[in-house]
Amino acid sequence: MNVHDSERLSGLLEEAGYVRAPEGTGEGEADIVVFNTCAVRENADNRLYGNLGRLAPIKARRPGMQIAVGGCLAQKDRDTIVNKAPWVDVVFGTHNIGSLPVLLERARVQEEAQVEIAESLEAFPSTLPTRRESAYAAWVSISVGCNNTCTFCIVPALRGKEKDRRPGDILAEVETLVAEGVTEITLLGQNVNAYGSDIGDREAFSKLLRACGKVEGLERVRFTSPHPRDFTDDVIAAMAETENVMPQLHMPLQSGSDTVLKAMRRSYRQERYLGIIEKVRAAMPDAAISTDIIVGFPGETEEDFEQTLHVVREARFAQAFTFQYSKRPGTPAAEMDGQVPKAVVQERYERLVALQEEISWEENKKQVGRTLEVLVAEGEGRKDDATRRLSGRAPDNRLVHFARPEEPVRPGDVVTVDITYAAPHHLLAEGPARGVRRTRAGDAWERRNAPEEKKPAGVMLGLPTVGAPPPLPAAPTAGCGCD
Repeated sequence: MNVHDSERLSGLLEEAGYVRAPEGTGEGEADIVVFNTCAVRENADNRLYGNLGRLAPIKARRPGMQIAVGGCLAQKDRDTIVNKAPWVDVVFGTHNIGSLPVLLERARVQEEAQVEIAESLEAFPSTLPTRRESAYAAWVSISVGCNNTCTFCIVPALRGKEKDRRPGDILAEVETLVAEGVTEITLLGQNVNAYGSDIGDREAFSKLLRACGKVEGLERVRFTSPHPRDFTDDVIAAMAETENVMPQLHMPLQSGSDTVLKAMRRSYRQERYLGIIEKVRAAMPDAAISTDIIVGFPGETEEDFEQTLHVVREARFAQAFTFQYSKRPGTPAAEMDGQVPKAVVQERYERLVALQEEISWEENKKQVGRTLEVLVAEGEGRKDDATRRLSGRAPDNRLVHFARPEEPVRPGDVVTVDITYAAPHHLLAEGPARGVRRTRAGDAWERRNAPEEKKPAGVMLGLPTVGAPPPLPAAPTAGCGCD
């Protein structure tokens, strides 16, 4: 969700006349540096202030350079950021990302920091200008905010109550994206399967999935992140019966202990969670399921932790994003008794990671010998050039590295390969590809990456001159999202 917001911030700045600094540009050469922050974990604070401190002497040597800080940390800390780093020009929150160009201009004219934190959503992010990172895959916001009260989470305080977007507006955006060449979309919501609570329709999310299945040219639909409390049978049926909804599910567990789940105010228990997994697997036997887990929540005992390990063994997650509990000021959990010693948390964390690594590898080995359609991706394989391979995602979102075909292949194209090897975090197809399907998505990528001399006239190639402000965009009409 933060990446989606960042795309909107880039789009707003480009509409205002700015151009992204070329790859390799030094920090001291950019006119504007924008930090879009998260507040879910403590290290976000430390990283922000460390980065701001590093930029202070650079800005002192370069009059006219501007620094802006937005996102959840800005919503939380507000005036604190300017007090700690008075060289920051603009601080804006999660509800008013559309204000960034105006705030930058105001700070330039008035020669003082501008802090503007809206208390409620001004605009859905999907209605703002965008500079998408991918020509073939896109995020689409269906709701913002969250109505849950998890004791470890600061997000509802920073993103506000859940607000749903109208289904017609969502589908109109999806259709527009597909017309531009996008073949894969991911529906975004802080609690994505609670969609409909704001418009009074408990089956709105499953209906939305089925409606996406009717969009011609849309090949892959994903969503993140659902909440087990709201995961209903109609959603499972829609996933299984809608051809372009991928057999992949990311569903946060957080803990396998009923005692800890109650302390977290997670409104489900172990039996309910495992029951959902069982139903999903019955409907989609090849589904890859991933999760989030927190280790060391206040009061967690060894017995509680063993319950988490039990669920991991039963659920057989393809992947788990594991976190050591991080105390966040302003959350109920930060004041709870029974804070678990760091050494104990670390030891449990290492045991969990080792178990999940073993399971991930075993589950990936089951893919060896299968023939998969891989959507070729850009930037997924860091060693692709050295190994003469390409990389992409299988329908279940597993990462696949494959031998580079003889014929030209572009990001967004689809390659059919046979899996020959499995590692814990990726699959490998070492033999020749069975087939390459060139797609409209690949065409879109090729158009975007054409040499500058082949692009249409009017593309801006330089950075605006400092001191000569770019034109301001029209007032935004709708924006939000989260980590």
